[in-house]
Amino acid sequence: MERQVVDKAREAFQSGKSRSLPYRKQQLRALHRLITEHQADIAQALKQDINKSVHDTTLFELIGLENDIKLAESNLADWAAPWPARKNLGSANDDVYIKPEPLGVVLIIGAWNYPWALTLQPLVGAIAAGNAAVVKPSELSEHSARLLKELLPQYLDEEMYPVVTGGVPETQELLKQRFDHIFYTGNSTVGKLVLEAAAPHITPVTLELGGKSPCYIDRNCDIAVACRRITWGKFANCGQTCIAPDYILCEASIQDRIIKEIGNTLREFYTEDAKNSPDYGRIINTRHFDRVMALKEGCTVAIGGESDGSQCYIAPTVLRDVLPHFKIMQEEIFGPLLPITTVDNLSEAIHFINKREKPLALYVFSSDKKVIKRMLTETTSGGVTVNDVMMHYTLNSLPFGGVGNSGMGRYHGKHTFDQLSHHRACLIKSFAMEGLNDARYPPLTAARVRRAKIVLQSRFCRCSGMCVWAIISTIVSIALLIALLVVLL
Repeated sequence: MERQVVDKAREAFQSGKSRSLPYRKQQLRALHRLITEHQADIAQALKQDINKSVHDTTLFELIGLENDIKLAESNLADWAAPWPARKNLGSANDDVYIKPEPLGVVLIIGAWNYPWALTLQPLVGAIAAGNAAVVKPSELSEHSARLLKELLPQYLDEEMYPVVTGGVPETQELLKQRFDHIFYTGNSTVGKLVLEAAAPHITPVTLELGGKSPCYIDRNCDIAVACRRITWGKFANCGQTCIAPDYILCEASIQDRIIKEIGNTLREFYTEDAKNSPDYGRIINTRHFDRVMALKEGCTVAIGGESDGSQCYIAPTVLRDVLPHFKIMQEEIFGPLLPITTVDNLSEAIHFINKREKPLALYVFSSDKKVIKRMLTETTSGGVTVNDVMMHYTLNSLPFGGVGNSGMGRYHGKHTFDQLSHHRACLIKSFAMEGLNDARYPPLTAARVRRAKIVLQSRFCRCSGMCVWAIISTIVSIALLIALLVVLL
């Protein structure tokens, strides 16, 4: 079944229809219509999957997706156009350029925590770049997966963009097929399996993973504002966000103040009873509920701690004085638990971060430019936001992606187009100026090698074709060549 789907998508791609920019724009517009015409259906599916409110659906799933679609449609001609590359003396009379080309058939494996945005944003780039794409939504967000399979063929070319649903067996069977790129969003454990599956075909991959994104709060900052922003980012979607602040690092002297301000903000956001708040979500299933609850072992609860397994509900919870060896500090939390670990100073915080895997995101709160500079200079992460959380994700002008254990590759906006394109190097040589080539032909001599070095190391003109500058450069090149011959012979 999966092989037939992939073969059909490859046949559709090889027909050449997706090389047409009007075709790509038509598909992008159709995808936009799907979102706008079915917002209520999408919101209902997410409510059933993860208790996401209609407003959260718009804010966290659809706005960014619509922005990417509009950006791709309006800029597609520029993105897909070849651009000139710099020439040297030997190519002064030639066309030298880089041409974006489709890769072929892309496999997109979506995630359950944001099943629309994290599945369809890569698809936007795949369509814009002229690829076919097999879409595999996560089976854990079953209502969204079912709706996506129902709706996508009604709007997009079904042969070019088929949807495959199912669980682990279906995903494993898909990964046995040959693709031209695999785009996976999820955890590092499955990411390694995706890499293994891609290796036999030498298939390039984009891995959007996660990890423990640290949040350092300096004593020299507006702690009330910092905690308000951190509380929003941590407990949105019930903590099930790959770039949510995973843990707080701070000096012991401000830990109590941080706990107090987070408590105040939680009451403001979700009232005294988060369980009945329309803006507070649920854990995706009982397996993840049990996993998150087990992470509390040995921790001191400062705020929250309540739970209800029958509803997969875990209250927004803050844990104080968490030590580095605790279980909760060994893996990504992906739930509404916020541990606070104290450090003596900035240097210790930097050392703490650098001893661990490179995170997907890093957050720094400080009013001291020296603190900010040190954090940016002495640590590394997929992305960073200073004095806020998660907002770097919302700018499609910025590349989004991980580094090391938190992933590879990047996307959003033009970055998705580039990630899912092949940048083909093109040199169209002229038959003129053959005399310049003598320096590379046998029999080689020291003088010829010196001339070849001058020709190959020269740099000028990014123009493609015989523009005015290319003509001038050609005349200058001939003059230089004559002068060189006089000197070297």
